[in-house]
Amino acid sequence: AKAAKGGDHFTRWLVIGMVALVVVTGVVFSMMSSSTKANESFEALDNYKLGAPVSTTLDSNAGSGLVLNPGAPVRIDIWEDPQCPVCRTFESSLGTYVETMIRSQRATVVYHIASFLGPESIRSANAMMCAADESQYLDFHKSVYIVQPALANSGFYSNENLIKIGEKIGIKSEKFKECVTNGAKLELVKTHADSMSAYNVKGTPTVFINGKLWERMSNSFDESEFRLAVEAG
Repeated sequence: AKAAKGGDHFTRWLVIGMVALVVVTGVVFSMMSSSTKANESFEALDNYKLGAPVSTTLDSNAGSGLVLNPGAPVRIDIWEDPQCPVCRTFESSLGTYVETMIRSQRATVVYHIASFLGPESIRSANAMMCAADESQYLDFHKSVYIVQPALANSGFYSNENLIKIGEKIGIKSEKFKECVTNGAKLELVKTHADSMSAYNVKGTPTVFINGKLWERMSNSFDESEFRLAVEAG
C-alpha cells in the first residue's frame, strides 16, 4: 500500500512537471514567434525616407484636433484609431492624396486620433501626438499603419516598439522617446476620445469635408471619388 501511495505521488509530480514544461515551452515559443513577427513588421520600414517637417497646431474648438496647414479653402477632418484595420485601408488608399493636399497647401487637414479599441490605441495615439511635436506627424502616422498587426492589443504597440518605429523612420530625439515613455500626451489623447460624441462619430474612419460627413459610394476607398468630394467642397 505504501509503495502504491508513493508511486501515485511520484506520478502526480511527474505529470505536473511535464505540464509545466509544455506551458513554459509554449510561452517561450510564443515570445519567439511574436519577436519574429515584430522584426518582420519593422522590415517594412527599412529605407524609409522621412519627409519634410510639417508643423501642427491644436484646434481647441474641434476637440483639440491636430491641424496641418491651417487656413486653406478646404478643410478635411479625419477620425481614425491606430488599431482600426479599415483605417489602415483608408491610409493605404487615400493617404498619399491627403498628404499631397497638405504639402501643396491645398487643404487644411485635421486629425482626430480616436483610441476606443484598447490600451494599445491609447499608447499609439500618445506616440502620434509626440511625433507631432517633432513636426513629423505625417510620417509617423503613416508608419504606424504600415506595421499595424492583424490583431488589436496583441502587445505589438508597446512604448518600446513605438519608439522603434520612430527610430526606423528617423525620429530619434530624446524628447520624443521621453514623451512616448512617460505618456506625456495622454490628457490630449483623452480629449480627442471624449470629443467623438460631440461630433456624433461612432466609428473609424470617419471623414468630414468642410464640416459635411463624407459618405463613400463604393465599397472601397476610391481616390477619384474622394478627390471629387474634396474638390466639390
